Amino acid sequence: MKTIATAISAGALALSMTSVNAAEITGAGASFPAPIYSKWADAYNKETGNKVNYQSIGSGGGIKQISAKTVDFGASDMPLKPEELKEKGLMQFPTVIGGVVPVVNLQGVAPGQMKLSAEVLANIYLNKITKWNDKAIVDLNPGVKLPDMDISVIRRADGSGTTFIFTNYLSKVSADWKSTVGEGTAVKWPVGLGGKGNEGVSAFVQRVPGSIGYVEYAYAKQNKLTHTQLNNAEGVYVQPSEESFKAAAAGASWSNSFYEILTQQPGKAAWPITGATFILFHTEQADAAKASEVLKFFNWAYAKGDKLSSDLDYVPLPDETVKKIEAAWKTVKATDGKTIVMK
Repeated sequence: MKTIATAISAGALALSMTSVNAAEITGAGASFPAPIYSKWADAYNKETGNKVNYQSIGSGGGIKQISAKTVDFGASDMPLKPEELKEKGLMQFPTVIGGVVPVVNLQGVAPGQMKLSAEVLANIYLNKITKWNDKAIVDLNPGVKLPDMDISVIRRADGSGTTFIFTNYLSKVSADWKSTVGEGTAVKWPVGLGGKGNEGVSAFVQRVPGSIGYVEYAYAKQNKLTHTQLNNAEGVYVQPSEESFKAAAAGASWSNSFYEILTQQPGKAAWPITGATFILFHTEQADAAKASEVLKFFNWAYAKGDKLSSDLDYVPLPDETVKKIEAAWKTVKATDGKTIVMK
């Protein structure tokens, strides 16, 4: 009995030490990558015992929280320009690439069946096309039964990197959109019901017959939403997929503080509303140990998270891009001027 008791005590002590030694980091921001960050965090926790608490609050919120130093890292689908990073004392690096897709709630229309042109999509969000049986939509979709039904437009209510990617695309394909609405994480929408996060937009599209919204592709698949085809910069109608997102990112150089916009890229296979998502991190760190844990998590994600990314139709970064990111991490210093080291 003494041996058993000793063994139990030793086991309890080991568990106690594991919980004491386990690190916990917090991040907040974009909902676009939240599905993969959640998967990564779960797998990382199982392997290391360390915890990653990520709050999907939108890119605008992520930028605010990292700027205020209330989280260990921020996340945004809108990359910050080099001068903005310098002003805020931040660096940024991409994690994965994904796609924003239009999704509809129309009875009898299957995922990927409907075609929308760039012009039609812009005019729906400009409130110029208001019926599903509008001639401009019907002409693109012979054989698809389209109802005489009002289009219910769904958009984001919060500051959103997904909205930045979407409105950046619309500004490239529609002069009218560019001059009247423009691009940003938050814009003055001509029409629409606002949902909070990709989660909120997905929920509204599911509940509202005749609706259209835009979400990151993983949300469309997880919620069994009906996505559309889009014509790309080459005029080819394409489906969203890991392959079409990868094609859009083929020409990215990832220079100049990793600032890259991937909408409306050349290539017959490219999805036109593609975007990278980014981590924001202070270049000077008051808590060197915590900063080290953040870098360790993302180092693990690049090394071991690719399959999890692909399973959700995100595109993992090429090895050469990861090497550039790891080199950039060496610019992060503690307050004593020493480089942050992953221990």
